[in-house]
Amino acid sequence: MYELNLDIAHFLEHYWQKRPLLIKGGFKDFQDPISPDELAGLAMEEVIESRLVTRFDGKWEAAHGPFESYDHLGEENWTVLVQACNHWAPEVHELALPFQFIPGWRFDDVMVSFSTPHGGVGPHIDNYDVFITQGQGKRHWRVGDANPLNEFAAHAALLHCEPFEAIIDVIMEPGDILYIPPGFPHEGYAIEPSLNFSVGFRAPDAKALISSFADHLIDNDLRTERYGDPDLKPRARHGEIQPHELHRLRELMQQALDDETLFKEWFGTMISEAKHDLDVSPMEPDYSAEEVADLLTQGEPAIKVPGLRSVWFSGESRSCYIDGEAWTLPSEDAAAISLLCDKDIITQADMVELADQAGFLQLLTRLINRGYWFFG
Repeated sequence: MYELNLDIAHFLEHYWQKRPLLIKGGFKDFQDPISPDELAGLAMEEVIESRLVTRFDGKWEAAHGPFESYDHLGEENWTVLVQACNHWAPEVHELALPFQFIPGWRFDDVMVSFSTPHGGVGPHIDNYDVFITQGQGKRHWRVGDANPLNEFAAHAALLHCEPFEAIIDVIMEPGDILYIPPGFPHEGYAIEPSLNFSVGFRAPDAKALISSFADHLIDNDLRTERYGDPDLKPRARHGEIQPHELHRLRELMQQALDDETLFKEWFGTMISEAKHDLDVSPMEPDYSAEEVADLLTQGEPAIKVPGLRSVWFSGESRSCYIDGEAWTLPSEDAAAISLLCDKDIITQADMVELADQAGFLQLLTRLINRGYWFFG
């Protein structure tokens, strides 16, 4: 278990989404949750998203995995990165737990990178919050202020920004953490073979949200109001669009957004859907609810699959959203919604409290049989 050495309230007030911060010794006595060899193995898997970034003779190149070998790369100037490593390595998932003071729906994944000396991905700007923990080795990091900078493609799969003046210039050692908000340029290069663990938090923009909401309406064939103008008057200028018509069109679109049930249904399904594959193994044969109850009461914990996204709306205790799907419990079982969404492990003690809630047990059994929870 990792213990974060940070004044959380002070951090949220003064740094979160405001300015970068070096947290020296953020994790004391830090131990890497995965080795470079294990990471390289994950980057060889078809279902796992990975990249290889190199810079030889001043030329940047980037390639997407899976990769068959690294023998041709030499001892310097390359980096391998594995996205959503927490989905496949439970030990990496544990590294995200100290950051659960940030809402779960904002969490994205834990990206892990291994760099040889001088390896990095170049100067760039991210559109999400990230906590970068230094594992083995040392790495030189520079972070600039959030000033407008030109961006350009150093390679077809690699977006860089122009040089910047550093406001943080530091050599990070194991256990150090660097927080970088969206929009702050940064670059890091390994001094010696290094592992880095990046806990990222998504920040969807309005364009992506509107597009997703429209897709939800279309995919679910949801009926919405159609434009109408029963008060139409003769128009002298055939090509003119009048202000009241524009206002009516905007109101028509706003009605769909203002539909509370529709909006929550869309956002719950969208934000709980995994962006990357999960390590899910459906049960064969299925458990019965009685078997699940017996295992829990015997002390076998039910563990949520790492990376599974589960959310619920404050004030609505009967429904939750898990991996892009809505689930509903009877009103008498409503207290279990928080348990499913807020905890990673369901224990014997939880079962004692919920022993008379048959609806919860039925739902948990279905989720276990889907492979979303497992006994271990």
